[in-house]
Amino acid sequence: MDNLRLDKMKQRWEIKKLGEVCKISPPKSEVRESSLNEKDMVSFIPMEDLGINEMYITPKKGKSLLDVVSGYTYFANNDLLLAKVTPCFENGKLGIAKNLYNEIGFGSSEYIVIRANDNSVKPEYVYYGLSSDIFRRQGAKLMLGASGLKRLPKDYVANYELRIPSIPEQERIVWILDSAFAKIEALRANAQQNLQNTKDLFQASLKQELTPKQKGKYKLAKDLFDIKTGKLNANAAEENGAYPFFTCSREVYAINQFAFDCEAVLLAGNNASGDFNVKHYKGKFNAYQRTYVITTKSNQTHCRILYYVLENYLSELKSMSVGANTKFLKLGMIENVQMPDFTLIEQQQVVEKLDTLIERCRAMEENYRQTITHCNALKQALLKKAFNGEL
Repeated sequence: MDNLRLDKMKQRWEIKKLGEVCKISPPKSEVRESSLNEKDMVSFIPMEDLGINEMYITPKKGKSLLDVVSGYTYFANNDLLLAKVTPCFENGKLGIAKNLYNEIGFGSSEYIVIRANDNSVKPEYVYYGLSSDIFRRQGAKLMLGASGLKRLPKDYVANYELRIPSIPEQERIVWILDSAFAKIEALRANAQQNLQNTKDLFQASLKQELTPKQKGKYKLAKDLFDIKTGKLNANAAEENGAYPFFTCSREVYAINQFAFDCEAVLLAGNNASGDFNVKHYKGKFNAYQRTYVITTKSNQTHCRILYYVLENYLSELKSMSVGANTKFLKLGMIENVQMPDFTLIEQQQVVEKLDTLIERCRAMEENYRQTITHCNALKQALLKKAFNGEL
């Protein structure tokens, strides 16, 4: 498109507040509820079903009108659902409701419902307008509430400004973005599949390499390793500390005092969802009181072999964990982990094979992260061009 035509076209674009072209939380009287029996089925879309980078949300569940009418946010076909609560808003949970039972939907009270005026704006155009990082970054600064659970003010959405071209121009822009985003999504999905294939290969190799050739040739972890825990609270971490500080998080923190100077395997002993993790470290470090610090009893057992055994055993440990709100691993669960009875040479050979595979897997993970970063940047660049009238 030449610059002269572009400038003339942009001059016809009006900058409007979203509340001028959409209804924000439209009145309940505009939903077809009055024509239904209380036992009639309507759609139910919980927050977990609201997608990220998925324009249309088709309900997976239905409920009777009686079951949902008093307790949930309501909406209709083609309404946009925007998650207003942390961290769902920052993560981009947004979508257009489609194919609703009896054209009525109910969902989380943490939705802001946006209904595009058909005569001035298309819901798909608004969807792309609210998919920008600018919308989320600005909104995140205005969120209200306690630090653990903040909500986006409805006024921010109503006052958010978009460039609004004619309906045919909106449709053209949506078509271009749909086509481009589909190609970007295919690139991301291909990278994700390659990563999953590598992980599957690693897990299969892990199980194969840790299975003794002689059936039943195992020893218990308690016979080969000393198992302790750290002594500190999780909030003992210090920014820019001199030594690693291992907690039950996947992230490794820092601290200025060390309690251990050895080679050890670190196993998270508690986790809210049972998502336990294991690490291997050699040197000076400190540990949280719920983190298991596991060291070898003799030079005939390779510490790294335990790291891989526990990696292979994590799903089983999760199934054995106890607790309601927080899942815990008891000492006996770890003491009774079965270790393959390998010679030191056999252990070294297995470790070398698995180290090679895990490095390949980490390289694929890094490639996947870079691909995601590239895809997201490309999407944002396209959105910026689209809403500046440059497509």
